[in-house]
Amino acid sequence: MSGLLFALIASFLLSTGSRDQILVAHLKERLGPQNWLLGVGLTSAAVTGGLAGWAGGRFADLLSINTAQMFVAIALLLSAAELAWPNRGKLPEEPTRSLFAVGSALFMRQITDAARFVVFAIGAAVAVPALAAIGGALGGMTAICVGYFVSGELLKLPLRKIRLTLAFVMALLGVVIGIAVRGII
Repeated sequence: MSGLLFALIASFLLSTGSRDQILVAHLKERLGPQNWLLGVGLTSAAVTGGLAGWAGGRFADLLSINTAQMFVAIALLLSAAELAWPNRGKLPEEPTRSLFAVGSALFMRQITDAARFVVFAIGAAVAVPALAAIGGALGGMTAICVGYFVSGELLKLPLRKIRLTLAFVMALLGVVIGIAVRGII
């Protein structure tokens, strides 16, 4: 059960100011309230979060305990790098109303974001990766809802500072876990 809770919280927090959340907020501001936009965002978040947790569990089956723990540290460091990377993606000037285009853009942004890296790592670290997959899906879906329902206010937040703080925390966790696995502390 802790895997579900950790994945849910991590996925939600690390999605703050993420490329997918910003895209949903931007499109909602440009198009107004659209049920299909929320539906596509929730579906994409559920699929990518679930896929990340499941893949982490499958990957962990191939590794020894120490190797899996070191992999978790590396995934946290990758997450920190993604969080620290400046979000300079261009938002659409003339937003499309295509379900496929929006769904594809969201899926591609989510599958490689910090939240999914951490859900992947949690899936690799826990005994029941299905719970991490569920938690990752729920956390990602909650973040999409925040982007959709508070879009205007979200875009006014200091998202860069928030993401840099989260990057520092993920890097620190990754280093501590890596050092612990190596037996240095």
